[in-house]
Amino acid sequence: MKTYSKQSLCTAVFLISTAVFSQQKITGIITDNSNININPVLVLNVSKQQSVFSDASGKFIIDAEEKDEIRFVKEGYYRSDKKISNEDFNTPLLIILKKNEIEIPEVKIAYKPTGNLERDSKHLDGSRRISGLKSDLEIYMKSPLNAPLPDRSISKTFRGLDFNAGQVDVMGVLSAAAGLFKKATKPKITKPTYNETRIFMTRIRKEINFDFLRKYGMGEDEIDAFLMYADDTKQLARKYRKDFNKSVVEAEIKEAFAEYRKTNKIGM
Repeated sequence: MKTYSKQSLCTAVFLISTAVFSQQKITGIITDNSNININPVLVLNVSKQQSVFSDASGKFIIDAEEKDEIRFVKEGYYRSDKKISNEDFNTPLLIILKKNEIEIPEVKIAYKPTGNLERDSKHLDGSRRISGLKSDLEIYMKSPLNAPLPDRSISKTFRGLDFNAGQVDVMGVLSAAAGLFKKATKPKITKPTYNETRIFMTRIRKEINFDFLRKYGMGEDEIDAFLMYADDTKQLARKYRKDFNKSVVEAEIKEAFAEYRKTNKIGM
């Protein structure tokens, strides 16, 4: 009867674990409806929270596994999502992004000046009252938060990898044989307090470069207002204040900005 040394057993376990957990790569090219290459496009592996940008030719390459969700984001284009199948590792992907068409509302002139100074000045006073109201609303929107943010549910996409799905037996065998694997743990996602949110937003301001916002003519106050919008829609403080990942947070902010531009005037 053959016997195996402890060293041989560990080597076999290492080779098995390498084969099981080796990363594969997805490649492809990104174009628009006219087959013109688009660059740079943010390519985000939502399942693994990794991101890259496409090159000058519209080509990209990113680590992925079967069933991973890959997201493609570009300002001025509709977002595209792709769930990776086993066949996608054999052939480069062709991703087509559709142009985001923004409809400009019709401008209607409700009042025509008559030349009568007294009558026209009354209409002007009404316009000034409206302008004053808009100014007050703008000041309110830019003011600091005075209450904790509301609780919202977190999408399953952002809860991390589920190592118990389909791999329980493999993990158990490998752990028992060599003791090489430990259960992955992450900080529990909880609702932030007002002070925790302020500290997190201050860290974002220090560590992330916002030149991509300043090139649109946005001042510091406008950037602060946008960050409040991004935190509210993406739940940034809730998800990342305990587990801060600069590249993931930056990708979330850029995705939020693509939506923010659709409904807000930039650089006014």
